[in-house]
Amino acid sequence: MSRPARVAGLILAAGEGRRFGGPKQLAELRGRPLLEHAVGAMLGVPALRPVVVVLGAAAAEIRAGVDLRGAEVVECPGWAEGQAASVRAGVQALGDVDAALVTLGDQPLITPQVIAAVLDAASGDDDAVRATYDGRPGHPVLLSRALLDRVGELHGDVGFRDLLAGARVRGVECGRLGDPTDVDTPAALDALR
Repeated sequence: MSRPARVAGLILAAGEGRRFGGPKQLAELRGRPLLEHAVGAMLGVPALRPVVVVLGAAAAEIRAGVDLRGAEVVECPGWAEGQAASVRAGVQALGDVDAALVTLGDQPLITPQVIAAVLDAASGDDDAVRATYDGRPGHPVLLSRALLDRVGELHGDVGFRDLLAGARVRGVECGRLGDPTDVDTPAALDALR
């Protein structure tokens, strides 16, 4: 994938936070809700427009408690199906873009520098570009239009993992630029504090 002209940002944040015990998007880290960190990082890269946040469980509460700073919000009514439903809803809301850069709302230490590094690495015939951390794949992931067009194939609690398995994916080492820690439990949040 050569550097796409029109790239959107997509933040997946529709889950109910079952392991966390409630809407983790509202959990505070460094004086701000977790989701605000993800939104701020994405909006910190001007090349990404629009930036879309997918909400589902506790959407009204999250809208009221998080400064989304002008990011567009789409609500996924089928959020309980799992991440695939959120991906489908988000990609549909993006419209006609050349590519989308996807992050998760529970990874507050993904920085604008990580996002920009993944975006800048797009070249050649890759279907996707993915951040790696000490060689392990993570987020963000830049997805070509060809992959975005296949979202209807996704079902259950998976994102693009199944589609990426057969795709040409370029890895970009980002371990020095950010931290991919997921906040799935209160203990994980305490460890970041």
